[in-house]
Amino acid sequence: MKKAYLNWSSGKDAAFALYNIQKEKHFEISKLVTTVNSEVDRVSMHGTRENLLIQQAESLQIPLQIIPLHGDLSMTSYNEVMKKHTSQLLNEGYTHSVFGDIFLQDLRDYREKQLQEIGMEAVFPLWKADTHQLIRDFLERGFKAITVSVNAKVLDKTFCGRILDMDFLKELPAHVDPCGENGEFHTFVFDGPNFRKPINFEIGEVVEKSYFPTEDKDDCFCNEKTTWDTSFYYCDLLPQG
Repeated sequence: MKKAYLNWSSGKDAAFALYNIQKEKHFEISKLVTTVNSEVDRVSMHGTRENLLIQQAESLQIPLQIIPLHGDLSMTSYNEVMKKHTSQLLNEGYTHSVFGDIFLQDLRDYREKQLQEIGMEAVFPLWKADTHQLIRDFLERGFKAITVSVNAKVLDKTFCGRILDMDFLKELPAHVDPCGENGEFHTFVFDGPNFRKPINFEIGEVVEKSYFPTEDKDDCFCNEKTTWDTSFYYCDLLPQG
């Protein structure tokens, strides 16, 4: 099998990508790689505590590599940091990098371009899947997840800190992708068929936070017409045990 690492977000798409890759047995996933905001020790975009991330990796029985990133890193600096770490992974024998992306073509193009520069290949096991069927398959396989980050532009506060189930999906507005593939929401997976044991946590406070893009105008996977979503609700999950 080809040696690969999986870009682990702690959420449902990464978890289901891992599950599918493990079933197909074309790749050996021997490492999970996650970027963490070094200022707060939380998963980038999801806001999940690093401790819970570590517990996920332990339950999945796959080594975890954390890449610390400063919160307001420019795109140029981000690319430099990631190139350094992916080059090290290449030197360790990794030939493929697995992502849970489904249909964001600009993002896929960006990922492939960055990896091709060092001689590594990107893999997208969920690519172009029907997201309505995908989320049903995710739940039917026994995965359990909770929303930890919600885009305040498209969903209200009540959607944050909710268990991802059919009731949640039925309540989503028609314009919201059921997998949150446009950034509408992010999740934390706490159990599933490839988990050795569930992750224990308590649901903490839900807060709203606003962000603004850096003034950096350099190379980016986005185009000039990109509009930035700046306000998000975050649910703090408190590790237990």
